[in-house]
Amino acid sequence: MFYNRYRKKTEGVIRFFDLSSPITKIVTVLIFVACIIMLLISIFPAIWVFLASFKDIAEFRKSATILPSDFDFSKYTKTWNELKFTRYYINSFISVTGSVVCAIIFNGLLAYVLGVLKPKGHKIVFTLVMWSLLIPPTTSIVALYVNINKIGLNQSFLPLWLAMGANAFWVVLFKQYFESLPKEYIEAARLDGCNDFQIFLKIIMPLSKPIIAVVTIFAVTAAWSDFLLPFLVLAGTDKETVMVRLFEFRTASKSTDVDVLRAIAFSIIPPTIVFALFQKQITKGIGAGGIKG
Repeated sequence: MFYNRYRKKTEGVIRFFDLSSPITKIVTVLIFVACIIMLLISIFPAIWVFLASFKDIAEFRKSATILPSDFDFSKYTKTWNELKFTRYYINSFISVTGSVVCAIIFNGLLAYVLGVLKPKGHKIVFTLVMWSLLIPPTTSIVALYVNINKIGLNQSFLPLWLAMGANAFWVVLFKQYFESLPKEYIEAARLDGCNDFQIFLKIIMPLSKPIIAVVTIFAVTAAWSDFLLPFLVLAGTDKETVMVRLFEFRTASKSTDVDVLRAIAFSIIPPTIVFALFQKQITKGIGAGGIKG
């Protein structure tokens, strides 16, 4: 039964006709076992946080078992109400929505220019984009924060959105995918009288749904888990995101370790659900983005 899943598999490292060899069968099982072990190692921290959050502070500090004595979901309700998480969830969703739009439009436009239009000097610009991947984002956070204050964008979601619209890695993904699209569609659109921007909106973007899905998922997880810039821009306002609120709750004198674990559980639920639902789109989109021609 284990090998039946390979019956229709004709591509990849291990195909059905490869299983005629006993050595290949053993290797297949070993790979499967290794993947299960890596999966358990990856999800164990999240499971531990979830289970430990049901304990009270005394049980958390004294008990060495992973399972709690009881599963009382009223503790989660209490933490949710104390944190007023509904408002911060809404703020994070606003931040994520704008970030996704900017990530797709601005990074996609630059990749369209570099990968499709290719004006004079496009190689120099692309080289600068690649070089920017070597620069840690935190090295420019001071200058960025000073400029945000100078132009009056502090205490606003706009800097968070625009920051997601300038990501070199996503530009590279878009560019690689755009270069793999059939040039005949673009030429036909030009013959029909479309300008470059219309080609981008009506031809390139509809044909790029796989890579758009990948960038969307990356932007959702990045915007949701971002802390430093939202903390600098939104701290002390009614627009604080979940991560900023989580930090403030952690440093509050009345919060216990178990309360913080429950708050962490609330914060990791949305990106976990997104990744679990769209993990296939992530792998397919990255693979498609890395293929040219």
